Order: sequence, then C-alpha cells, then structure tokens
Amino acid sequence: MKTSAIVYCENEFGKLDGKVANGLVRHSNKYKIVGVIDSTKSGLDTGEYLDGVKNHIPIFQNLNQAIELLDNIPEYFIYGIAPLEPLLSKDEKKVIHTAIKTGMHIVNGLPEFLSDDETCINLAKKYNVSIFDVRKPPSKENLHHFTGQIRDVKTPIVKVSGTDCAVGKRTTAIKLVEALKKEGLNAIFITTGQTGILQGSKYGIAIDVLSSGFATGEVENAILEALKEKPDVIVVEGQGALGHPAFISSSAIIRGAMPKAIILQHPPKRRTRCDFPKISMPTLESEIKMLEVFSGSKVIAITINHEEMNDQEVESTIKTYEEKYQLPVTDVLKNDCSKLIEKLYEVFPDLIRVKSLLCQPQE
Repeated sequence: MKTSAIVYCENEFGKLDGKVANGLVRHSNKYKIVGVIDSTKSGLDTGEYLDGVKNHIPIFQNLNQAIELLDNIPEYFIYGIAPLEPLLSKDEKKVIHTAIKTGMHIVNGLPEFLSDDETCINLAKKYNVSIFDVRKPPSKENLHHFTGQIRDVKTPIVKVSGTDCAVGKRTTAIKLVEALKKEGLNAIFITTGQTGILQGSKYGIAIDVLSSGFATGEVENAILEALKEKPDVIVVEGQGALGHPAFISSSAIIRGAMPKAIILQHPPKRRTRCDFPKISMPTLESEIKMLEVFSGSKVIAITINHEEMNDQEVESTIKTYEEKYQLPVTDVLKNDCSKLIEKLYEVFPDLIRVKSLLCQPQE
C-alpha cells in the first residue's frame, strides 16, 4: 500500500519550478498523491491541467481547505517546488509548521535541511512526526568514490540528457523504462535528483548537493548496485545540461554512467535558460556536438518538451527535426516511446535477442 501524501506547490504547479509536484502527480511508486496545494489553480484537476486528462487528484486553495475536504489527513506533506532560490520563505515555513501540528510527516526536497532547523526539530518531537530531507547527502563514510568499474559494464546504459533544466528528462526516462518493461525487458531507472527519489526510484541519489569528489562515484555506484538485478538495459536520468554554465551535474553523470547512447530532450519554443533569462538557449547542434565529444557516445534520438506548443506545432517540429538531424524524434507525453525502442533495438541488437527469447513458448 502506498502512503498518502499532499504536495505543496503554491503558484508553481504546471510551471518549471513546480517540476517536483508535476512529476509526482504523473508518476509515483512510493506515495498516493491525494492533492496539491496551489491557490492560483484551486478547484482544478491536476491531470487535466497538466496533460488534458483527469487523474482525480484535486488542487486545493490551502492546507486548511485540503484537511477539511479530504476524507483523511494525509500521512505526508511534500514540499513540491524546486526553485533556484534554495531557502524557504517565512510563509512557507509557517505552512510546514502547520503540517507538522496536524501530524503529517514532512518530506523536503530543498538543500535547506529542515532536520537541522531548531523550530522544526522541536515541533516534530512534540507531535511525533519525522522529517525527511531527501537531498541531504549520506555521511562521508557512506559515500562512494569513482572506481572505474563502470568501464567493464556490458549492459546497455542510456542517458536522457537535455538542452536545459526542467525540460522533462526524468519524465522521458521513466516513460521509456515503462515502455521497455512492456516489451518484456528488465529495464531499470537510475535517478539523479530529488523527484526521482520521491517517486520511489530504487537506485540513485540527488547528486547536485554532493561535492565533485563523490558525485561521479555515486552515479557509478547506483548503476553497479542495479546490476545485481541483471537488467537488460539501464536508463539514467540527466540533470541540467552539459552546456549550461550554472551546473556541473550533467558532466558528473556522464562520467559516472559512461552511457553507451544518449537521448536528448529539448523544448523548441524556449528562448532563454530556465531561471536565467539573460542566457540564451543553445542550439540542438551545439548540444549534440558537445555531448558526443564529451561522452564518446552518440545521441541516438531527440525528444520534445511541448511547452507553449500546440499539437500541430509538435508534429511539424518532429517532422522537421527528423529530416534535419536524421534521428528519430518524438514527444513521449503526446505520443509514445515506440520510436525510441525501435532505435534502441537498432543500436543494441542483443535486446532483440533477449526479447525473442522471452517470447518463445515455454516447454
């Protein structure tokens, strides 16, 4: 049974900084999401607002309204915003204090750790609740240095990269893993951020809060741990963008995962970097070239983030990109992963043999 949770995403649901909440209402193996808090979209259905299909997860005006209207108080309160500013406002802390007083456990994805906040610590003790800071790194003795063992891994490792932050890399990676599993393949998802952890990923860690001495090693270690399940293919979530000047996490993931193929996610209508309005978006050509030179692997497909695009624009862009780059192109939320899987079979023919063996009748 999944434990119930409500997600706080004031003024950000459906936006770039609301990606934690957006991801959780689309997919969660760990929590049953019973509602989202965002007064600017109160009364709407989260699925219908995000993707045009109702999922019956409501959006509430505030925490008090949610408690009043829900049948039961959720077990967990999740802070579902991922802003560039890493600190909580006074008003946000008040909401968290109220959640604690109602008996909800607190799940926080910010690099400001509530388990170190004296007020939150005292309230948690008083109301017998726990605080989980999912981006709080393990103690140094439990972190892993890079060993180089990843070089000997024969299993196909596919990294989903992006041309910017918050472009849907994780969503595409999860959709691809689900589609590969439907093919009968043992596909494993490796998360590298807080949302993937909250969604219930078995392998991975939020690497952006790690020092450079451990980030690469933790990515490598997550893959080595996943190999114990004898996967047919491993899909690794990217972070940021290799060409983004504000972040180094993408380079650490490439070094630690040593992917054998890369899928590149891109928002065609985005003109400037997420949270950096004075920095222009890169071209697909420049990011593909940089990724291939840095990783030594090929970009085998392009996936589209359809923000600010209608269906006709998406289909037109897919056609244009396929002709221009001679690569399969799709939008996994609008369409499916069939083009990606077909390309993976082409790049990794052993996957076809694995699938054919699975399809043979058992004697």
